[in-house]
Amino acid sequence: METGSPHDTGTADAQGTPTPATADVPAPDAGTEPDAGAEPVWRALPPGLLTMRRLLLVVWLGLLTVATALVPGLLAGPAWGAFAVLPLALLLWGWVMLERNWRSWRYAERADDLLISRGVLWHEETVVPYGRMQLVEVTSGPVERHFGLASVQLHTAAAATDATIPGLDPGEAERLRDRLTELGEARSAGL
Repeated sequence: METGSPHDTGTADAQGTPTPATADVPAPDAGTEPDAGAEPVWRALPPGLLTMRRLLLVVWLGLLTVATALVPGLLAGPAWGAFAVLPLALLLWGWVMLERNWRSWRYAERADDLLISRGVLWHEETVVPYGRMQLVEVTSGPVERHFGLASVQLHTAAAATDATIPGLDPGEAERLRDRLTELGEARSAGL
Protein backbone atom coordinates (compact mmCIF):
# COMPACT_ATOMS: atom_id res chain seq x y z
CA MET A 1 0.00 0.00 0.00
CA GLU A 2 2.23 2.75 -1.27
CA THR A 3 0.67 6.16 -1.75
CA GLY A 4 3.77 8.27 -2.19
CA SER A 5 3.25 10.37 0.95
CA PRO A 6 6.11 10.82 3.41
CA HIS A 7 4.17 8.80 5.95
CA ASP A 8 3.67 5.59 3.99
CA THR A 9 3.24 2.62 6.24
CA GLY A 10 4.77 0.20 3.76
CA THR A 11 3.95 -3.45 3.26
CA ALA A 12 4.78 -6.77 4.86
CA ASP A 13 7.25 -9.38 3.63
CA ALA A 14 6.56 -13.12 3.34
CA GLN A 15 6.93 -13.64 7.12
CA GLY A 16 4.58 -10.74 7.90
CA THR A 17 7.40 -8.48 9.11
CA PRO A 18 6.56 -4.83 8.37
CA THR A 19 8.74 -3.20 5.78
CA PRO A 20 8.55 0.59 5.47
CA ALA A 21 7.75 1.88 2.01
CA THR A 22 10.90 4.03 1.97
CA ALA A 23 13.29 1.48 3.47
CA ASP A 24 14.73 0.47 0.10
CA VAL A 25 15.46 4.02 -1.08
CA PRO A 26 19.18 4.15 -1.88
CA ALA A 27 21.28 6.62 0.05
CA PRO A 28 22.24 9.70 -1.95
CA ASP A 29 25.81 9.72 -3.22
CA ALA A 30 28.18 11.79 -1.14
CA GLY A 31 29.13 13.86 -4.19
CA THR A 32 25.60 14.75 -5.27
CA GLU A 33 23.21 17.21 -3.72
CA PRO A 34 19.46 16.66 -3.60
CA ASP A 35 17.51 18.81 -6.05
CA ALA A 36 16.19 21.91 -4.27
CA GLY A 37 12.85 21.90 -6.14
CA ALA A 38 12.15 18.17 -5.87
CA GLU A 39 10.06 16.45 -3.21
CA PRO A 40 12.25 15.16 -0.39
CA VAL A 41 13.10 11.47 -0.46
CA TRP A 42 11.98 10.17 2.92
CA ARG A 43 14.02 7.38 4.49
CA ALA A 44 12.61 5.10 7.18
CA LEU A 45 14.41 3.65 10.16
CA PRO A 46 15.61 0.03 9.91
CA PRO A 47 13.46 -2.74 11.44
CA GLY A 48 16.25 -3.59 13.90
CA LEU A 49 15.19 -0.62 16.05
CA LEU A 50 11.67 -2.03 16.37
CA THR A 51 13.07 -5.46 17.25
CA MET A 52 15.36 -3.98 19.92
CA ARG A 53 12.59 -1.90 21.50
CA ARG A 54 10.14 -4.82 21.51
CA LEU A 55 12.71 -7.11 23.12
CA LEU A 56 13.36 -4.55 25.86
CA LEU A 57 9.60 -4.21 26.39
CA VAL A 58 9.18 -7.98 26.73
CA VAL A 59 12.11 -8.30 29.12
CA TRP A 60 11.05 -5.49 31.48
CA LEU A 61 7.29 -6.03 31.43
CA GLY A 62 7.74 -9.81 31.43
CA LEU A 63 9.74 -9.55 34.65
CA LEU A 64 7.14 -7.18 36.10
CA THR A 65 4.35 -9.61 35.14
CA VAL A 66 6.09 -12.51 36.88
CA ALA A 67 6.82 -10.39 39.98
CA THR A 68 3.23 -9.11 40.06
CA ALA A 69 1.93 -12.67 39.89
CA LEU A 70 4.30 -14.21 42.42
CA VAL A 71 4.69 -11.64 45.18
CA PRO A 72 0.99 -10.90 45.86
CA GLY A 73 0.09 -14.52 45.09
CA LEU A 74 2.50 -15.87 47.70
CA LEU A 75 1.93 -13.18 50.33
CA ALA A 76 -1.81 -12.52 50.10
CA GLY A 77 -3.23 -15.54 48.32
CA PRO A 78 -3.59 -16.79 44.76
CA ALA A 79 -6.47 -14.45 43.91
CA TRP A 80 -4.14 -11.46 44.25
CA GLY A 81 -1.88 -12.96 41.59
CA ALA A 82 -4.51 -11.89 39.06
CA PHE A 83 -2.96 -8.41 39.17
CA ALA A 84 -0.37 -9.85 36.76
CA VAL A 85 -2.92 -9.19 34.02
CA LEU A 86 -2.21 -5.44 34.24
CA PRO A 87 1.47 -5.50 33.16
CA LEU A 88 0.59 -8.19 30.60
CA ALA A 89 -2.07 -5.90 29.09
CA LEU A 90 0.47 -3.05 29.12
CA LEU A 91 2.93 -5.31 27.28
CA LEU A 92 0.38 -6.07 24.55
CA TRP A 93 -0.57 -2.40 24.18
CA GLY A 94 3.12 -1.38 24.11
CA TRP A 95 3.86 -3.99 21.41
CA VAL A 96 1.42 -2.27 19.04
CA MET A 97 2.40 1.28 20.03
CA LEU A 98 6.10 0.62 19.47
CA GLU A 99 5.42 -0.34 15.86
CA ARG A 100 3.30 2.76 15.29
CA ASN A 101 6.04 4.92 16.76
CA TRP A 102 8.75 3.20 14.69
CA ARG A 103 6.74 3.71 11.48
CA SER A 104 6.31 7.41 12.24
CA TRP A 105 10.07 8.16 12.15
CA ARG A 106 11.43 9.43 8.81
CA TYR A 107 14.25 11.67 7.68
CA ALA A 108 15.05 13.36 4.37
CA GLU A 109 18.10 15.21 3.10
CA ARG A 110 17.28 18.29 1.06
CA ALA A 111 19.57 20.78 -0.64
CA ASP A 112 19.73 23.22 2.31
CA ASP A 113 18.44 21.30 5.31
CA LEU A 114 17.63 17.97 6.92
CA LEU A 115 14.02 17.06 7.72
CA ILE A 116 13.14 14.75 10.60
CA SER A 117 9.53 13.63 10.96
CA ARG A 118 8.12 11.66 13.89
CA GLY A 119 5.10 11.20 16.09
CA VAL A 120 1.78 9.41 15.95
CA LEU A 121 -0.64 11.53 17.98
CA TRP A 122 1.49 14.67 18.04
CA HIS A 123 3.22 14.78 14.67
CA GLU A 124 6.48 16.69 14.80
CA GLU A 125 8.63 17.74 11.87
CA THR A 126 12.03 19.26 12.54
CA VAL A 127 13.96 21.21 9.91
CA VAL A 128 17.69 21.50 10.63
CA PRO A 129 19.50 23.91 8.25
CA TYR A 130 22.95 22.62 7.35
CA GLY A 131 24.53 26.02 8.02
CA ARG A 132 23.26 26.01 11.63
CA MET A 133 24.74 22.64 12.60
CA GLN A 134 27.62 22.87 15.03
CA LEU A 135 28.20 19.21 15.85
CA VAL A 136 27.04 15.90 14.39
CA GLU A 137 27.81 12.84 16.47
CA VAL A 138 27.17 9.13 16.15
CA THR A 139 26.42 7.28 19.39
CA SER A 140 25.81 3.61 20.07
CA GLY A 141 25.17 2.19 23.53
CA PRO A 142 25.75 -1.46 24.45
CA VAL A 143 22.20 -2.57 23.55
CA GLU A 144 22.28 -0.65 20.26
CA ARG A 145 25.68 -2.16 19.40
CA HIS A 146 24.33 -5.65 20.11
CA PHE A 147 21.57 -5.05 17.56
CA GLY A 148 23.92 -3.36 15.07
CA LEU A 149 22.38 0.10 15.46
CA ALA A 150 23.63 3.65 16.00
CA SER A 151 22.03 7.06 16.52
CA VAL A 152 22.92 10.37 14.89
CA GLN A 153 22.58 13.44 17.09
CA LEU A 154 22.62 16.92 15.58
CA HIS A 155 23.58 19.90 17.73
CA THR A 156 22.76 23.41 16.51
CA ALA A 157 23.33 26.93 17.82
CA ALA A 158 19.87 26.86 19.45
CA ALA A 159 19.57 24.08 22.01
CA ALA A 160 15.84 23.75 21.31
CA THR A 161 16.51 22.54 17.76
CA ASP A 162 18.88 19.71 18.60
CA ALA A 163 17.63 16.59 16.84
CA THR A 164 18.31 12.86 16.94
CA ILE A 165 17.76 10.09 14.42
CA PRO A 166 17.75 6.81 16.38
CA GLY A 167 18.37 3.23 15.31
CA LEU A 168 20.29 3.63 12.06
CA ASP A 169 22.65 1.07 10.60
CA PRO A 170 26.19 2.11 11.68
CA GLY A 171 27.31 2.55 8.07
CA GLU A 172 24.36 4.82 7.29
CA ALA A 173 24.91 6.76 10.53
CA GLU A 174 28.56 7.40 9.61
CA ARG A 175 27.64 8.33 6.03
CA LEU A 176 25.01 10.74 7.31
CA ARG A 177 27.42 12.25 9.87
CA ASP A 178 30.11 12.78 7.23
CA ARG A 179 27.66 14.25 4.70
CA LEU A 180 26.01 16.56 7.23
CA THR A 181 29.39 17.71 8.54
CA GLU A 182 30.58 18.43 5.01
CA LEU A 183 27.40 20.31 4.10
CA GLY A 184 27.42 22.18 7.42
CA GLU A 185 30.98 23.38 6.89
CA ALA A 186 30.20 24.45 3.32
CA ARG A 187 27.03 26.33 4.34
CA SER A 188 28.54 28.00 7.43
CA ALA A 189 31.52 29.20 5.41
CA GLY A 190 29.10 31.08 3.16
CA LEU A 191 27.45 32.94 6.08
